[in-house]
Amino acid sequence: MKEVDLRVEQVFTEAYRDTAREFEGVFSRLFPGGEGRLVLTDPDNMLTTGVEVEARPPGKKVKRLSLLSGGERSLTAVALLVSIFKARPSPFYVMDEVEAALDDTNLQRLIGLMRELQESSQLIVITHQKRTMEVADALYGVSMQGDGVSKVISQRLR
Repeated sequence: MKEVDLRVEQVFTEAYRDTAREFEGVFSRLFPGGEGRLVLTDPDNMLTTGVEVEARPPGKKVKRLSLLSGGERSLTAVALLVSIFKARPSPFYVMDEVEAALDDTNLQRLIGLMRELQESSQLIVITHQKRTMEVADALYGVSMQGDGVSKVISQRLR
């Protein structure tokens, strides 16, 4: 048990450090002039600690996520996801309408990060946003025909 605990602690510590480093960079890109960081609730006990997200968009003194707007919370969550993706890369990622609450400016910043992720991984993004679709290599859609039967439509863009 002690060996397993030591290994879990080592793996978690490395993953936390990598993700925390990435989060600061990703957050500052999504919120230019803002600051975000990940903080351990009990750094002396890595086996039971929690991780808190501190987010301070530019021009705000707020740290608690509950005090942010819906779009800011959504973008902060996306920053955390992308940070995990960058810290521990995977061959593909699935995202379901992650940009639904974003305005045009924030959507453009997120699309920039998606383009970076596309370089090393395959992204499967469910979206209704035309601007997000424009970044895709292929589009798949489901359309309901007049007879009530669904039809899958696909289009390769590149």
